[in-house]
Amino acid sequence: MALIVQKYGGSSVATPELMKKVAKRAIAAKNEGNKVVVVLSAMKGETDKLLKLARSVTPEPNPRELDTLVSTGEQVSVALFAMTAQSLGETVKSFLGFQAGISTDDNHGKARILSADPARIATELAKGRLAVVAGFQGIDKHGDITTLGRGGSDTTAVALAVALGADVCEIHTDVDGIFTTDPNVCRDARKMEKISYEEMLELSSLGAKVMEIRSVELGMVHNLKIHVRNAHNPSPGTIICQEDESMEKTPVRGVTHSTDEARITLVNVRDRPGVAARILSVVSKAEIVVDMIIQNKSAEGDGNRTDFSFTVPSNDYDKAMELLGNVLNELEAEKILGDDNIAKISLVGAGMRNHAGVAAKMFRTLAAEGININMISTSEIKISCVIEKKYAELAVRVLHEAFRLDLPPGENGGTEDI
Repeated sequence: MALIVQKYGGSSVATPELMKKVAKRAIAAKNEGNKVVVVLSAMKGETDKLLKLARSVTPEPNPRELDTLVSTGEQVSVALFAMTAQSLGETVKSFLGFQAGISTDDNHGKARILSADPARIATELAKGRLAVVAGFQGIDKHGDITTLGRGGSDTTAVALAVALGADVCEIHTDVDGIFTTDPNVCRDARKMEKISYEEMLELSSLGAKVMEIRSVELGMVHNLKIHVRNAHNPSPGTIICQEDESMEKTPVRGVTHSTDEARITLVNVRDRPGVAARILSVVSKAEIVVDMIIQNKSAEGDGNRTDFSFTVPSNDYDKAMELLGNVLNELEAEKILGDDNIAKISLVGAGMRNHAGVAAKMFRTLAAEGININMISTSEIKISCVIEKKYAELAVRVLHEAFRLDLPPGENGGTEDI
């Protein structure tokens, strides 16, 4: 007997008919002798409708009240699921986030899970019942409802799986697993049988939208097996697990892209200790995440000046430009430049630790297509380049082909032609 936590996204429960299919799948897993917990997102489109409703009454809804409103989407899902499963003859009980013991901080809209105490769920499982839990939500120390932000139901599922000592956490989506790149961009994208936590973290942070990054981090810390699979396809998906030797044989395992990027450059900043910290503190206080950072000696002026560039999410671009513009004189910068017409292209693979030449081949491949690189960032298992947005999909396709990611590991030539 295994304890399984199954998470289903909004597209998987978008209609009563789909809800019934999901219920049958969960019941089938239970009938195989397993204990099963189901975590649900709101039905597809419901959260957007609630956000639109809130903004119809005020352009800037109060964060606490907004969380109270949007969390009702998941409440509808779990209640309907419970009713559906009961109509199929199953004994089931639904739980909201706070009833499932999900405690968070009080950062409304982007709350982080602090602890999970699923005692009530464990009691239901011991009685041989199904438990269904509202994802995306919890409760803070003030007793207020909080929401976890985009992909929060993934984090709820993994947190509950860890707290319950589950054997596996299944993330059911509308795709068959984790692919070497976005199948909508490259028709040769290949589903991977398994991927390491570190590789999945990099892919998630660099634009892949299949898994929420905090859920992968939590799974890695507790060595929880995560199985990403199609909600309406019984075939195996992709296992996220510890790195093994087979993963190191192939230098590049995936290519991803993000067009939700913007670059900001402070020109001719005084080059002295503390200036970089001051620049980044301005944006960090506004909870704007900074990604790639480059600092070079300025081509203009004296040798004590530098140009300081970094990237931010495109939806924070205007806010960051305004904040930095307000302190331009204090920073002793000549001017501020911005560009929101960029994309970030990244190669990811645990095998990069042991293979040289990946960066050179990436740069040659892009150059052959006339694609100029504006910024470069690397880690042990990742290389990212900032390019013009219009070349994003072309870059994905040519890199996928150049590194033969359409072929299984061991059949793509390794690094012989790097």
